[in-house]
Formats: sequence, structure tokens, C-alpha cells
Amino acid sequence: MRLVFAGTPEAAVPSLRALAASAHEVAGVVTRSDAPLGRKRVLTPSPVARVAVELGIPVVKADRLDAAATAAVHELAPDLGVIVAYGGLVREPLLSAPRHGWINLHFSLLPAWRGAAPVQRALIAGDAVTGASVFQLVPALDAGDVYAELEHPLDGSETAGDLLDALAVSGADLLVSVVDGIAAGTAHAVPQTGEPTLAPKLVLDDGRLRWDEPADAVLARLRGVTPEPGAWTTIGGERLKIHRAAASVADRQLSPGVIVADGREVLAGTGTAPIRIDTVQPAGRGAMPAADWWRGQRADELQAGS
Repeated sequence: MRLVFAGTPEAAVPSLRALAASAHEVAGVVTRSDAPLGRKRVLTPSPVARVAVELGIPVVKADRLDAAATAAVHELAPDLGVIVAYGGLVREPLLSAPRHGWINLHFSLLPAWRGAAPVQRALIAGDAVTGASVFQLVPALDAGDVYAELEHPLDGSETAGDLLDALAVSGADLLVSVVDGIAAGTAHAVPQTGEPTLAPKLVLDDGRLRWDEPADAVLARLRGVTPEPGAWTTIGGERLKIHRAAASVADRQLSPGVIVADGREVLAGTGTAPIRIDTVQPAGRGAMPAADWWRGQRADELQAGS
């Protein structure tokens, strides 16, 4: 089939590469406009735009799928639209422009975690399993019939970045198999069943650690917001990022948010057992081992969240 692909971040790149290597033709790519990155705010193409150029695929840059983007897609005359983390909604008349409509690779087991941050929300919630779904795009958010899905068990150590990287690769294979099935006329989509949960985009406050929560919940939040927007707390009114932490085997009790040194470990109290803080980043500085940071504090204990 003749495809149009819509996607923007690095997580969409494996799908674009897999489709470009398949029996189908990727006639064009729609991605968001170049964005200012780094301290110098240099305008930089999206990861999907960069790879599309590498593969020799025409690129349409659009921050909204408006009339101009719709006209550009119509000119490509696609049989099927494929979207992976584009960062915008597909509405009519663009939704009906391809002969077979649009399919979406979504990084959850629908109807769980409909929305912009399914991987992050699944980890924050402490889910034991997640996965990816390929579904038919409809006007309602992530509500279309599902063609295929895959499960990905969680072992409690993954960050959102780790998990998204893994699902981006396995999901790309799932996506190609669905496109093959649609082309062959053998694909069959079934309605979603169960109670939907929502996964809104993360904001900075989602990364604030709630020290009165159980240790498992504190660590789940930390993993779910790593690398973006990042886990943090405040000490003496200044923000301290926490890049890595883990459960501790130290046999002691600490009040929520109390930070102390215990031998070579830096511990923080939670609503249950203390956790071990491994890597931190003070304001205006780079990431460092928590033990090195602690030595510079010259205190017996600190109170996080103050």
C-alpha cells in the first residue's frame, strides 16, 4: 500500500524505519516543525524529520493538521495513514482522506491509559504489565477498535525512558504486521473492552516526590517521570533533582522526607521504609553521586520538601 506516516519524537523512528523497509511505500511523512533546542535555542528538525530526509521521503512540517496539512496529505494519495506520537489530533476531513483511514500505534493496552503519556502513567500507577496497541483512529481520543496488541511485563526497575525505547521497537514490528494484514484484507479490529483510564501529559509538578507516600509509590513515580519532566524535591527552598534511587535494606525508620547518611548510603524517609538515593542534581550543577552531594551539606540530617 501507499502510506503517509505522521510522527515526531525518537519513539516514532523505529516505526518509520520498519515501514520504509517493508513491502509498502511511505509516500510522505508529516511531522512537527523544527524546534529550538539547547542553550543556544538552535532550530532543530524532529527525529522523524531527520530520518525521513535520510530515507529520501518527502516531509510535511506542520504543528497542527490544518487545511494546509490536509491538502498536502491529499496530494500524496495514500491508501492508509499511520500515526505514532505525532503530537496532534487527526480530525475530519483528514481522518477520511486515506482509503483505509488512519491507524495508530499507542504505547498501552487499550483502553488503559488513553492520552499523551501512557508509559509514564503506567509506571507511576505501579502497573505490573503494559504493552502496545494498534487501533483504528476515530474522532474520540484513543477509542477506536484494536487490530493487535502486545504485552510487556514490568519488573519494577524500568524508567519511562527505558520502557518507551523497548516498546518503540517491539511496537514497530506489531505495526508492520497490522499494515500487512490491512493490505491483504485479513486484518480484523475488535472494540475495546473495560473501563478506560486517562494518561494526560505530564507537567512539572508530576515529578515532585510525595515523601508521605509508601516507598514503592515514591520509587514508581521517580521511574515514571525519568527522564522527563524528572523527579525532584526541595531542600531549603531549592530544587534538587533525583535521577536514581532504589529500595534500601537499611534497618532504620525515618520520618517522611528526612534525609540522612547511613554508612555510604544516603537515605530518605517515606511513608513506609526509607529509600536509597543514588544520583542527584543540585540547582545549577550537573548530576553527581548522592554521597558526594551529601558531603557538601555539612548536616546530620535534612528535611526534603522544605
